[in-house]
Amino acid sequence: MKEAVRSDPASRSRSGLDVGGRVRRRCNGRELRAMAVEFPDVAGHPNRLPFEGCLTLVDVPSDKAPSGSRGHRVVLTREAAEAAMPSLLGMAVDYKAGWDGHDARQKCGIITAAHLEGKKLLVRGYLFARDFPEFRGPEFRGPEFDRSQLHRTEALTGGLSAEAPTTMGMSYELADAHVADMRAPVWTLTRATFTGAAILLREKAAYRATSFHVRRGGARSAVHRASRVAAMPV
Repeated sequence: MKEAVRSDPASRSRSGLDVGGRVRRRCNGRELRAMAVEFPDVAGHPNRLPFEGCLTLVDVPSDKAPSGSRGHRVVLTREAAEAAMPSLLGMAVDYKAGWDGHDARQKCGIITAAHLEGKKLLVRGYLFARDFPEFRGPEFRGPEFDRSQLHRTEALTGGLSAEAPTTMGMSYELADAHVADMRAPVWTLTRATFTGAAILLREKAAYRATSFHVRRGGARSAVHRASRVAAMPV
């Protein structure tokens, strides 16, 4: 396994990731790139509920046109996603009543880590569980909680995300997006800045292969999540 850490090794944390650092690994031809920020560990914090999800796919056309794309399906290139990854950290996740869209003012959590794995842009963070108790519902539980929905999700996504059998997905929010050709039927996004993300029903998301679920183990700190990213086998 070959590993390269771009930032100053002297600032490297005990988790294996630098603060705001980036890790790039390659194994068996598969590359994993990760970034995370650390927060102080507060055991039993009542307002931190860890989550993880697939925010979007890269180099894959969306299943339908996202909001703001003037009816065009879109492709976020891998290069654009990787370049924009630092802008994703610290951004909020939000939701809209009915779970069918975005409400950037209804911020219910924060993104603390992201990594590209294959075509998936995966994110982790925590929800403000004390402020938003609705996230304790069964629709947000991962496969260890509710395997009964696995087959429904496989049918919905064509098997792309069988490891995330919840009904919930994600959708990114962008600013300063650059479209390679505005006349193309499918817009190719070659540059953008992430400004947040929404939690919504997968069937309402531009990418139906996205996912979202609360992580098992209850309220843990972002330090633990960063450690998981750093320790992920590749």
